[in-house]
Amino acid sequence: MKTDIEIAQEAKLKPITEIANELGLSDDDLKLYGKYIAKVSLKVLKKLESKPNGKLVVVTAITPTKAGEGKTVLAVGLAQSFAKLGKKSIVCIREPSMGPTFGIKGGACGGGYAQVLPMEEINLLFTGDIPAIERAHNLLAEMLDTHILKGNKLGIDPYRITLKRVMDCNARHLRHLIIGLGGATDGVPRESGFDITVASETAAIHALARDLPDLKERLSKMLIAYTRDGRVVTPADLKAVGAMALIMKDSIKPNLVQTIENTPAFVHGTPFANIAHGCPSIVSLLMALKLADYVTYEVGFGSDEGAEKFYDIVCPLAGLKPDVELIVVSIRALKVHGGAQFAETRKENLEALSKGIANLKKHVEIAEKFGVPAVVAINRFATDTEAELQLVKEECRKMGVPGSIVEVHAKGGEGGLELAGEIIKVVDSRPSNFHPLYDAKRLSIKEKLEKLAVEIYGGDSVTYSDKAGQSIATLEKLGLDKMPICVAKTQYSLSDDPNKLGVPTGWKLKVEDVWASAGAGFLVALCGMVRTMPGLPEPSAAQGMDIDENERITGLF
Repeated sequence: MKTDIEIAQEAKLKPITEIANELGLSDDDLKLYGKYIAKVSLKVLKKLESKPNGKLVVVTAITPTKAGEGKTVLAVGLAQSFAKLGKKSIVCIREPSMGPTFGIKGGACGGGYAQVLPMEEINLLFTGDIPAIERAHNLLAEMLDTHILKGNKLGIDPYRITLKRVMDCNARHLRHLIIGLGGATDGVPRESGFDITVASETAAIHALARDLPDLKERLSKMLIAYTRDGRVVTPADLKAVGAMALIMKDSIKPNLVQTIENTPAFVHGTPFANIAHGCPSIVSLLMALKLADYVTYEVGFGSDEGAEKFYDIVCPLAGLKPDVELIVVSIRALKVHGGAQFAETRKENLEALSKGIANLKKHVEIAEKFGVPAVVAINRFATDTEAELQLVKEECRKMGVPGSIVEVHAKGGEGGLELAGEIIKVVDSRPSNFHPLYDAKRLSIKEKLEKLAVEIYGGDSVTYSDKAGQSIATLEKLGLDKMPICVAKTQYSLSDDPNKLGVPTGWKLKVEDVWASAGAGFLVALCGMVRTMPGLPEPSAAQGMDIDENERITGLF
């Protein structure tokens, strides 16, 4: 089979104005970035507010493994399948970060015949959204350090600054730094460091803001430092909000592109899926729901991570009610959860597969916990045997959920018609009874964490480090405890230990620290080692990329 980029370069794209017009958007609603990319004005939401919403399909997966599940491929391919069935369809995914793109992962636009295009531009600088977030965030960081250097009227404690600078690439050597060295005019020396841009609260706010006033309100609430007497310092205190919003004024508008089969796609929003909520932007989703019959919306990692955060953080904020949850599985990933070594996953292994089904069952239970009907997509790979595929389908039947074998990577929308049909049946026959797991304002921080640990992750209870206990007490004193919880833990296990595969039991969630992303509107509970600045692997995806004299790109997956 051809590589992803070869398939993408052979695709016949429509002008983005034509894609937009088919959705009912006018040329005046668009800001063009060349022939095939456009930003859509936020005024469209106001114009469409009386129109009913389409159906919302939340695309999640089992617990991720090195073997892969193909969640983005399924999200894109399913949108194409809905279109083939005559439904007006839009897919929403996040924008790729250049860290993963040039690091271990490569491009993030789907694959095979289920891609969003033009993938070269999307995977590189695209419309400049991430650079805008980076510049706005770093302007704030510089204004903070300049304030301290030029008299520090607010009395900011240099030892209690929570804001780091950011950059959108892998840079492990910049995680921990001493800044301000050189002399009196070069700054006040202090410890600091860099996060990757998409792990910043600024990136999370970008994905949650509904318009410019909302963006400014959220930016103004960021907790960036403390004063020597324990007061919170925010961007509003530094008079930085207006300039930050100015830099981000175009970045909050959704990016409209298309799939390889010319199905409309919104690629917008960048938040990490563990340190933040890991979902495409609210504005792209709200707009898509007004423009389409079916919206395929991909969230980060497995349902215990991305889907839970979407349900508990995003849905209450945006007033959304998901119609169905699509859980993506692969045979080889299930075998890993059943104890098989990755190197052995190409061989038929019904015993390991049967054991790995427990992980799938847990994710179905998580969907049920939120009252959302579940459908399973079995992402077919060439090494899957018929016996393995039928075993998973039979187990889905026993669980009472539809399970469809999907081949959108090789066949595009044609390869997901059965799945699309099953989803339509579920939407028509089983109305969603969606509800968040908890009332964020009613429960304490520890009560919310207990519910997540026991009811979602399957742990026995929660333990807290001394630092976490002190942080929780501080947040409660500041009145910042009435927000939902964003748990930062490994994506590779339902637990906080990446080596515990399948469905771990008899463990306790260990909370190391808790802090407020007050502008984004959630609390972050750090459980285990979660890097906010990744390192570059060796070898890296970057080493296989190139461009020739005709600007033809290779190696970008």
